[in-house]
Amino acid sequence: MPDKLIKAGVIVSAMTLLSRVLGLVRDVVVANLLGASASADVFLFANKIPNFLRRLFAEGAFAQAFIPVLTEVNAQDDNAKLKDFVAKVSGTLGAIVFFTAIVGVVASPLLAAIFGAGWFIDYLNEEPGGEKFELASTLLKITFPYIFFISLTGFAGAILNTMGKFAVAAFTPVLLNVSIIACAYFLTPHLSLGAYALAWGVFIGGVVQLFFQLPFLYRAGLLVRPKWGWSDPGVVKVRTLMIPALFGVSVSQINLLLDTVIASFLQTGSISWLYYSDRLLEFPLGLFGIAIATVILPTLSRNHVSKDKQAFSKNIDWAFRIVAMLGIPAGAALMVLAMPLMLVIFQRGAFSVDTAHMASLSLMAYAIGLFGFMLVKIFAPAFYSRQDTKTPVKYGIITMAINMVLNLILAIPLGYVGLALATSISGIMNAVLLYRRLSFLEVYRISKDTWWFLAKITLATVVMVIAVFAYSANLAWVQSSFSQRVEYLCYCIAIGIICYAISILILGVRPHQLIGKKVKK
Repeated sequence: MPDKLIKAGVIVSAMTLLSRVLGLVRDVVVANLLGASASADVFLFANKIPNFLRRLFAEGAFAQAFIPVLTEVNAQDDNAKLKDFVAKVSGTLGAIVFFTAIVGVVASPLLAAIFGAGWFIDYLNEEPGGEKFELASTLLKITFPYIFFISLTGFAGAILNTMGKFAVAAFTPVLLNVSIIACAYFLTPHLSLGAYALAWGVFIGGVVQLFFQLPFLYRAGLLVRPKWGWSDPGVVKVRTLMIPALFGVSVSQINLLLDTVIASFLQTGSISWLYYSDRLLEFPLGLFGIAIATVILPTLSRNHVSKDKQAFSKNIDWAFRIVAMLGIPAGAALMVLAMPLMLVIFQRGAFSVDTAHMASLSLMAYAIGLFGFMLVKIFAPAFYSRQDTKTPVKYGIITMAINMVLNLILAIPLGYVGLALATSISGIMNAVLLYRRLSFLEVYRISKDTWWFLAKITLATVVMVIAVFAYSANLAWVQSSFSQRVEYLCYCIAIGIICYAISILILGVRPHQLIGKKVKK
């Protein structure tokens, strides 16, 4: 495994850790301000739709289609051609997302009616829940322009990542969290609802993130005047790859959005409970899964351009082992410590003990699929780096269908927890299907050594869970003070880390099994 890839992974993980920590602080502020109230449900709803589009235009399909093509153009060592390509992509993308933002603002009532169907029906019947629909329409007008700024931010970040400057793009989300926290504290006293302050925080955060990256783009020599280039061959190639990737790379986000639609028919608080649990899930997913995926895509793209199949396979195997070693115990820890985490991180102000309990149930359901979500993050780039966006789409359709069927089956007896469980199962199925295809194409197959590595990690995780559960089960979490809860949680985490570390060492897991042999660059 190249040392540069390991170093890049550490840098991105460190920056992502900072972002996730501030993200948790932001969520604590939201929980303290809104709890699981109707306003919380509506703000989280209004924030989820532009965030869904962000995953498509900024971090998801666009990046997966753009980076492999940019790598090809950059490999030609023609600076003028590279600048022209960047200019035309930025101009085309900017125009599309600007138009999308305008349509979103104007059509906010329609979007609120579609994705918050339960609230819209209450509005038509003049029931109390109709107020949620009206508030959602207003908040969407504030949050929707975020898609314009964050898409261009994602575009700039993709360029910097391709050039090997991973830290800047990984740090940028910190600014969004700072903006939301600042607006929560300084604007809330001057507005009728705290939800309005949070919505303005999202808008301002989008502007700040974009302008933060522009100087770094200038230093890289790629801050160029945007041009419209819909018919340019490079742009055509990007959008041809992007259209199917719009669906394939964002299956989990589409599933979460569909969960929101169904949750709008469930009891008040359902959307909030799912959100808070999803936020804790996103912490290890972003820190490990997305961080590894961020550095692996440009590397796999270079392997593909240079036709180095051995390096391509070894790099995927390295990512698989890292994700397994971190993702499996992280998912297990989220399950066994779901309630303590909710109590320590969120339980204050409007966020009650009962809210913590309800959110912990959906967190346990989401945690089941954490390893699967992480595997998708490393298997999907294996296809996108080869400029194959159709395969993930095919499996995306299958897994989304599975998710919808499971939603209908599980939501009846389990409510919002059933929605989380359905998302986890569909995520695991997506990872399995992607791997089977990679194996069939002889692009990557899990070796016997890696299977043994996986078994050792699983056994060590079981030992860790038993030790943590034995210690935490008899603690008075609910009756304890905040300081006592923090102390208990620190002990639980320490016990878990120590037991896991000792177990993998006894089982024979060594650093060289993660790093592997050097491969050709």
